[in-house]
Amino acid sequence: MAEASFHIEVVTPERLIYSGDAVSVTAPGRLGYFGILANHLPMVVELGLGELTIKQTDGKTVQMALVGGFFEVSANKAIVLADGGELAAEIDLNRARAAADKARKALEDLENHSIDRELMRAALARAETRLKVAQDAGRA
Repeated sequence: MAEASFHIEVVTPERLIYSGDAVSVTAPGRLGYFGILANHLPMVVELGLGELTIKQTDGKTVQMALVGGFFEVSANKAIVLADGGELAAEIDLNRARAAADKARKALEDLENHSIDRELMRAALARAETRLKVAQDAGRA
């Protein structure tokens, strides 16, 4: 007997990243990771920075890096409206490493409580998340 499934779409302002059926999804909520299965009660969750993992109906797993947004579940459908996102297979490892190195260097040069320092911390967190997602997907 086939596992129960639901439809999920992951959208950023630039494009539709993913659309398909899933058995389960794990996502980075603002307050921690959460999981969704078929027939979940309706909800809306604010997303944080992290890895979204989709277990497809064929047993394969899709991984992506997400940067904030919202996750909505209703009527056995999930919609992810992300501020930014990238499939693990699309992450440019050299670019992500360069971004992390640049942010680390900038953090060393900035005052402890400057706005620029917070922006660099966020940039470093994004770059490190992209690298982790790529590594988890076996790309690094």
